[in-house]
Amino acid sequence: MDEKKFLAEQFEVNRAHLRAVAYRMLGSTAEVDDAVQETWLRLSRTDAAAVDNLGGWLTTVIARICLDMLRSRKSRREEPMGPHVPEPVTEDAGERESEMADSVGAALLVVLETLAPAERLAFVLHDMFAVSFEEIAPIVGRTPGAARQLASRARRRVQGTPPAPDADLGRQRSIVDAFLAASPNGDFQGLLAVLDPDVVFRADQAAQRLGSLAEIRGAAAVAELYKGRAQAARPALVDGEMGVAVILGGALRIVLRVTIVGDRIAALEAVADAAEIETFDVEVLDQN
Repeated sequence: MDEKKFLAEQFEVNRAHLRAVAYRMLGSTAEVDDAVQETWLRLSRTDAAAVDNLGGWLTTVIARICLDMLRSRKSRREEPMGPHVPEPVTEDAGERESEMADSVGAALLVVLETLAPAERLAFVLHDMFAVSFEEIAPIVGRTPGAARQLASRARRRVQGTPPAPDADLGRQRSIVDAFLAASPNGDFQGLLAVLDPDVVFRADQAAQRLGSLAEIRGAAAVAELYKGRAQAARPALVDGEMGVAVILGGALRIVLRVTIVGDRIAALEAVADAAEIETFDVEVLDQN
């Protein structure tokens, strides 16, 4: 069988599933069509023979596409996305919209719209399509545990339960506050107290252009890096997790993603790339 024809047939087998995932992620059939079409284009450019689980691969691909669309929804222009995907000609767009909305529920779609993109993806994939957190984690750029927390927060909103004060988040806030108190004051011992002995600091290329090293390991070395610094740093929620925002000239310039294990900071990731920062949901918090 011709390879292109074989791929088209395999794609058709998975089409309904892909549309269901995309609709729950995006809530718009126009965007669903774009996401499915882009998924087909990526499949057509891939060596499908090297893919062990085509269904899982397609789910991951369309999830990434939907996540990007959610993050850029306000600025994204609607443009054709290339060759048309094989599309059943008997479906009426209005009927499809109605059927898909009925299958999800208008009320649920409204709640899903209130979620941060990463929360929505984690909830939709895990709770609606039984995708494991190990598979979700690399899509949202988190650990499996963090992906689980994203889904948990989303689930509370969907169930109508007001988010109770998160004891774990409160504990993490206290650790970040201690780090931010010690850093500008040059409190080396205070920094060591909140850093894991094996802490790892990493910086993206934009941060490296500002003078940072790509990677620094060990509590003493990281404490030395931050001793007397972070004057413009503020505690922040980054995609719902504790982090740090560096505000310069009234603008968000650097996001510091923080990984906390136990009562210590185990990893710090400095992100200064403006395009990537725009994809984050950042809420700068008042300083205690």
